[in-house]
Amino acid sequence: MLFNSLDFFVFLPIVFIVYWIVFKKNFRLQNIWLLFASYLFYGWWDWRFLFLIFLSTLVDFFVGKGIYDSDSKNKRRNLLLFSIFFNLGLLGFFKYYNFFTEAFIDSFSFLGFSLEQTWTFNIILPVGISFYTFQTMSYSLDIYKGKMSPTKDFISFATFVSFFPQLVAGPIERASNLLPQISKSRYFNQEQAKQGVKLILWGLFKKVAVADALAPIVDDIFANATGYPSSTLFLGAVLFGFQIYGDFSGYSDIAIGTAKLFGIELMSNFKFPYFSRNIAEFWKRWHISLSTWFKDYLYIPLGGSKVKPIIAIRNVFVIFLVSGFWHGANWTFIAWGFLHAILFIPVFLTKNNRNHLNDSTGCKKALPTFKEITKLMITFFLVSVSWIFFRAESLPLAMEYFETLFFKFSYGYYLHPLGYRMVDYFILLFVFVIYEYMIRRNERNPFPFKSKFVRFSLYCIMVFSLLFFYDSGIDRSFIYFQF
Repeated sequence: MLFNSLDFFVFLPIVFIVYWIVFKKNFRLQNIWLLFASYLFYGWWDWRFLFLIFLSTLVDFFVGKGIYDSDSKNKRRNLLLFSIFFNLGLLGFFKYYNFFTEAFIDSFSFLGFSLEQTWTFNIILPVGISFYTFQTMSYSLDIYKGKMSPTKDFISFATFVSFFPQLVAGPIERASNLLPQISKSRYFNQEQAKQGVKLILWGLFKKVAVADALAPIVDDIFANATGYPSSTLFLGAVLFGFQIYGDFSGYSDIAIGTAKLFGIELMSNFKFPYFSRNIAEFWKRWHISLSTWFKDYLYIPLGGSKVKPIIAIRNVFVIFLVSGFWHGANWTFIAWGFLHAILFIPVFLTKNNRNHLNDSTGCKKALPTFKEITKLMITFFLVSVSWIFFRAESLPLAMEYFETLFFKFSYGYYLHPLGYRMVDYFILLFVFVIYEYMIRRNERNPFPFKSKFVRFSLYCIMVFSLLFFYDSGIDRSFIYFQF
């Protein structure tokens, strides 16, 4: 079930009304209702994969209890390893089996041997498997590290794992944040609900009016890259940057806003990443739930930066390569992660990666300085170029894209594949960037203006934009559903 579908806008009010009116006096019944709604929400795609969520939930619920109750260090470690291997095994089979099999076959072909391609399977990737397996693993890891105690309430834990607003594309929540909220009574807060509706509206705008509007242009440029001049290819990379930002941050806003309707606060996942002044700051603002997950459960256990410089550099490469591979079973994602590691290393070695640790608002003044604008533009350019690997269907196609872009420079006027005026899209993006800069101090409040007239006007513009840009003829699924 898509957030931007008619099904969801029937589903959500029903779940909301029953949750607050029928079960408002009993949070346990609220959790049972949320669990049922979450399984219905996920089963809307393919009910067969509900068993995987339930199995992952069951394993980590009992693993967490076993780790906490055991006095044996070896048993605790073995239980944790079982959780890790089980969840990564699920993820590995459904997401990476064919990738490794094909790589194995290709390596033998390179040596002159011939192996049957029948070793590969036509495996359907379960939606959201990369997200909920990481979420359940973090629960067992935190108990093993002594950061939290396990819950005895299976329904609450199952609700934590499958909570429908963030089930299929995050944020990847930590049990220490989400589980305590699910395990206690919740009361309707009108102000919190209003904030939720505003975030849902803003997220839908980013998805429909920005991401979906740009999708046909980006698809056309990347599908016909060899026939376009380098100026058009650069345009495609930049527009894909806006598309994926509008798509994924829009999903996160809708997820956070929907959770607010049920009295639950999720972690922030995006903090205006395109206003970053270097690559390190970009990764503090982009897909925060994943980057902090890898930092806490991979980078720091490897030694982080508190080791010899050469080991620290190795750790940087490991975390970026694994992050790239997490996104998909394709060499393009590994190349994307490798490129970001290369871009991150100079910032890391000069210790500029810690420059903006306590600065969550980006440029502090009303207008950025020339120096800040320069840094913003350089960072945006580097990120945009790296998106080529992320969007390309294969590594050879990505390299052809780069070759035309940087070594066969030519200029040409691009025409929209559906005949629309491109200037309208440029105006839209210009206004979008200016507006995001105005609201950059608080990603949870997209309409911070005191004037009721201004806010009402903005609501009307948002709704009109949704109706204007909505196109039933395009694929309206979210990009990160494939991960």
